[in-house]
Amino acid sequence: MCRWLAYSGPSIFLDRVLLKPENSLIRQSLQARESRSVTSGDGFGVGWYRHHDRPGLFRDIHPAWNDENLRSLAEQIQARTFLAHVRASTGTPTSRSNCHPFRYGNYLFMHNGQIGEFEKIRRDLLIAVRPDLFTNIKGATDSELFFHLLLGNKLEDDVPTAFAQTIKTVEDARIANNVTEPFLLTAALCDGETIYAIRYASNNQPATLYYGSEVPLSEITNGAEEPDEKAILILSEPLDDIRDNWTEVPQNSIVVAAENRAYVLPLPVAK
Repeated sequence: MCRWLAYSGPSIFLDRVLLKPENSLIRQSLQARESRSVTSGDGFGVGWYRHHDRPGLFRDIHPAWNDENLRSLAEQIQARTFLAHVRASTGTPTSRSNCHPFRYGNYLFMHNGQIGEFEKIRRDLLIAVRPDLFTNIKGATDSELFFHLLLGNKLEDDVPTAFAQTIKTVEDARIANNVTEPFLLTAALCDGETIYAIRYASNNQPATLYYGSEVPLSEITNGAEEPDEKAILILSEPLDDIRDNWTEVPQNSIVVAAENRAYVLPLPVAK
């Protein structure tokens, strides 16, 4: 399984969160604590919002723990909102186009999990993509395809409902094609202002997902930030062993992080 994190808070250098914590995302890429895959060495990506509505994006195929360019950029880039992902492939090739996050306009999206027996329903899902979005698909992952289905479900009007409708599209295709392997989805979507993160599984065994609504930055960065600075983090694994900093996201729920607060909503029922 992949590992990822989403950050919203004071503008900080990316390395403060990606590299400094005890259980940083880069450390998780080599030795995850709560993943079915101990290593996530099939590429990585970072997307950030700073001066423009359209986010910056850096992705590569090297293992995150051994990429000097990632470390150098993370030491120099500051952002108030960013998403980062380390990839453990579930079958598609290791290529830059298959690395997360994926970008469309002002949106970033990343995913941990898989659509079970994806090859059986890939054609049905591709046909369901809105025609004007189809040419933006560059890779072969179920994650990027899910993102483009999501974009076509009136995402700009109601994000939770768009997630529910997109999950229903996948589940309907699974039923139609007699797929028995589960659909696992922990994903984050950001429009530059708000982060939405979802935890879902068709078999009631979702991948791990946590959030912290007021995480003291000085605790996770070994004192690199001011003691009173706090941030919102949504992530596959806690960055430290201070459990009061982290809350497990309930299954079939969406975390919304905006305007210095985070709250949890139940996943709507798709019509």
